[in-house]
Amino acid sequence: MEDKVKVLVVDDSFLMRRIISDIVNSDPHLEVVGKAKDGEEALEKIASLNPDVVTLDINLPVKNGIDVLNDIMKSRPTKVIMLSAYTRAGASATIRALELGAVDFIAKPSGEISLGLDKLKNEIIAKIKLAANVDLSKYLSAFRAAGLAAKEEEKNVGVKRLVIIGASTGGPKAILSLMRCIPGDIDAAFLIVQHMPKGFTLSFAERLSWETGVRAKEAEEGDVLDSSKAFVAPAGSHMVLVRNNNQVKIKLNQDPPVNFVRPSIDVTMLSAVEIFGKDIIGVILTGMGKDGLEGARKIKEAGGKIFIQDEESSVVWGMPGSVSKAGLTEGALPLSQIAEVLIKCIRE
Repeated sequence: MEDKVKVLVVDDSFLMRRIISDIVNSDPHLEVVGKAKDGEEALEKIASLNPDVVTLDINLPVKNGIDVLNDIMKSRPTKVIMLSAYTRAGASATIRALELGAVDFIAKPSGEISLGLDKLKNEIIAKIKLAANVDLSKYLSAFRAAGLAAKEEEKNVGVKRLVIIGASTGGPKAILSLMRCIPGDIDAAFLIVQHMPKGFTLSFAERLSWETGVRAKEAEEGDVLDSSKAFVAPAGSHMVLVRNNNQVKIKLNQDPPVNFVRPSIDVTMLSAVEIFGKDIIGVILTGMGKDGLEGARKIKEAGGKIFIQDEESSVVWGMPGSVSKAGLTEGALPLSQIAEVLIKCIRE
């Protein structure tokens, strides 16, 4: 008989611990082996119970979830899924948690005490199972390598290009690691499509702007594309490009989801091909599904280039794997090498 995935639930609310535990235990392949009400108890139970996955609330008493996560990763690295409220503060903390090594996150639909959490039952179960299959040592070492990658400082003398980066599960940390290695004066514009719930893309864009040399923002209707700038597709909207006289502008729409998601990487890539053609470099990072496959195909047909994150450094090799299987990529690279290749292509 297959061993069940052992889960530790950490939340300061007795009610939330009960709700989350009931959801986890409802799946025959998962089992809650313990509960903790604060960070100190969580660390003790991780040591004694050796869970496969920990669900960790960001807002904990005495020591918050970010500090607890930091302690976990230093003392006993474990696969952690963060639970966060739909707030600006919660979103910013979640992005920080993903940087520190959390595998994924779940957004509580109605604040800290989310009685409607049962509506996310399928998502919670799926993300725990996904996290359980992640090779944590490989995952963490890949991002350490990316963090140590040398940052280019030379002034760009190449042609202007458009770089489109698409990612899903594991993407926020991967994108941050990649963009930290891109010089602020690079002669290319960046479009970033990261699958995230509403309320999180603004904080993610702010984090990119604070921690990288590239000016980043959450895309807004009418934004003008410009070199050395990155535009993050807002959650809930497709991001497309339109030519307006001598400018290329961003338009947002609420057309139906593509590949079950909105924003869709395919939608952004397909609109960009009409304008930039061979001057596009597409990058598909870690993520589940196949969003970006058709966009990558069109970019290649137009003479552009496609790079993907390799399986070793990806949390989930769904999206990049689908591009690889279709034979559309110039190379499957470790995350730590993608920035160097991008800079070289932009400056050709």
